[in-house]
Amino acid sequence: MKVEQTVWTQEKGWEKLSSGDIKEEFQLVVIFGASGQLKNVQLMETISERYRNALIIGCSTAGEICGGRVLDGSLVVVAVHFEKTMIKSSSAEITDNKKSYQVGEKLAEALIADDLIHMFVLSDGLAVNGTDLVRGLVSRLPNHIKITGGLAGDGDRFQETYIVSDGAVQRNKVVAVGFYGHDLKVGYGSLGGWDPFGPERVITRSRGNELFEMDGCSALELYEKYLGKHAEGLPATGLLFPLSIRTKDNDYGVVRTILSVDRKKKSLTFAGDVPEGAYARLMKANFDRLIDGAEGAARLSHVAIGSKTPDLAIMISCVGRKMILKQRIEEEVESALEVLGKDAVVTGFYSYGELAPSAKALNCELHNQTMTITTFHEVI
Repeated sequence: MKVEQTVWTQEKGWEKLSSGDIKEEFQLVVIFGASGQLKNVQLMETISERYRNALIIGCSTAGEICGGRVLDGSLVVVAVHFEKTMIKSSSAEITDNKKSYQVGEKLAEALIADDLIHMFVLSDGLAVNGTDLVRGLVSRLPNHIKITGGLAGDGDRFQETYIVSDGAVQRNKVVAVGFYGHDLKVGYGSLGGWDPFGPERVITRSRGNELFEMDGCSALELYEKYLGKHAEGLPATGLLFPLSIRTKDNDYGVVRTILSVDRKKKSLTFAGDVPEGAYARLMKANFDRLIDGAEGAARLSHVAIGSKTPDLAIMISCVGRKMILKQRIEEEVESALEVLGKDAVVTGFYSYGELAPSAKALNCELHNQTMTITTFHEVI
């Protein structure tokens, strides 16, 4: 497996970051970039011409990860040549989040095969119910096939997100890539680092990913009470105070991020389901624990590939973490790099949701506010 990495920035234009010339043909290209740059026809044509025969996928972001750097307004491109591994992609349109489950089923059915070993998924970040998308994917795959990926971002604007599928830049899309064969080792890790505060409450009224009441009280009013001055900036400031959701059957929670607020209905819409009867608790940032969480995710993904230096690592972290860490944002990437090794090619983005099995769940789940890392190492 050989990987070439390039980056485009407004200041320097195109830069090749990987050393040496790779003579072999690339089969897969992954692009993470700001919405404005993905919509730049000239930039995208340059990529298509350079990698004419490759499968090109990607998404818009709330920040791009390139090695140990965190960028804004750039395009980060990795091109991969596999020695033995085969790949195949499938995409689907999603204009109604109530059909997210069916979209997941469709994608999984298109890629399932006896030698499938992993699935990587990138989804529109606003039109989807991430929980249902994951459930649909998992429902059609055997337990040993793991899924990782993320939801596209749009900075802190939450207006429009884009998916790159077969080189075309589109809204309301989900793209999945299947990896086939027995020579590719894939690792994953996903950890958060948020501290709970306030009492645990019961969700008493919700519909899918829309939350109306906790303990019989307006969820929006409760949020506004706890957020104080931060409440005026909802939904963006809600990224600083996510919600941990725990069902009665589990002793662990998954974190959910606010996507939108409806003040007429006094409701909050989250990136994933907030089921009635589940327990909910507000979370707040702990700087050191957020950075430790990134390091922990790297360790989990590293061990899963036999503690070898990965050929490629894809880091997907949440926009909420970026807003909290601010000038310290590169510390979480650097802490992960110390584990993965300086020779690993690292790419990634800041997202509206992360897809991966958690430390306590075998199947893939939708996460918010985590650092999720997928590592790839091809055995030659």
